[in-house]
Amino acid sequence: MDKHQLRVFLQQRVGDGVLLRLINKWLNAGVMEAGSIHYPEQGTPQGGVISPMLANVYLHHVLDQWFEQEVKPRLISSASLIRFADDAVLLMKNAEDADRVMAVLPKRFHRHGLALHPEKTRVTRFKPQENVSIDFLGFTHYWKRSQRGGWSICRKTMKSRFARSIRAIGNWCSENRHLALPEYHAALCRKIRGHYAYFGIRGNSNALKRFLYVVRNTWVKWLRKRSQRHRLNWKAVERLLLRYRLPAARLITINLRM
Repeated sequence: MDKHQLRVFLQQRVGDGVLLRLINKWLNAGVMEAGSIHYPEQGTPQGGVISPMLANVYLHHVLDQWFEQEVKPRLISSASLIRFADDAVLLMKNAEDADRVMAVLPKRFHRHGLALHPEKTRVTRFKPQENVSIDFLGFTHYWKRSQRGGWSICRKTMKSRFARSIRAIGNWCSENRHLALPEYHAALCRKIRGHYAYFGIRGNSNALKRFLYVVRNTWVKWLRKRSQRHRLNWKAVERLLLRYRLPAARLITINLRM
């Protein structure tokens, strides 16, 4: 990310000189590596509290504004852009439009010191008859027949994101099995509800139920390893799960639109 261009973008939106000077100090902050301080000429400070916001402002001008003001008026058919942080999906009805945008998009990014991910950036024909899925923001988007016989877009948790969540829960259960049982249970419930809060969208209930099933088995596994003397038998496990219930799988967030 080019710091000079970022400053130009910020000056278009921020009129407070004090705030601009404060942001400039963040941009000039050094980075400690191997005991020495470096002052990179590109990008924002890694780990800086304002870095995500500055990156979002930069991409708004490089991609969002450019797409709305310069790209869409030149397309044959309608199009839209969905972006969250540095992940984006460009939706177009016309295949020729998609090829044209894909040809100029790398040039646009290169002009502003950015590059597209070579493996994640591609043109995909997302049509019901072709049985193609798209991974975006932790969800796999795919086509499915509705009860009335029509096609609709459904979403489920990505396999890689599901596996990562299960692995993180397992590591946490292992590292914290020394906690008192009420505290152990309460903390685990918070993690489960956090998963539901993001992935609990309409159509994803099966993945939530599978997540709860695997988490319950993982928790029981580490509960049995809390002590080498006393091992929990199945009856004891059933009694424990009745007393310390885990949050049932439930849909929380609103449905995404594409």
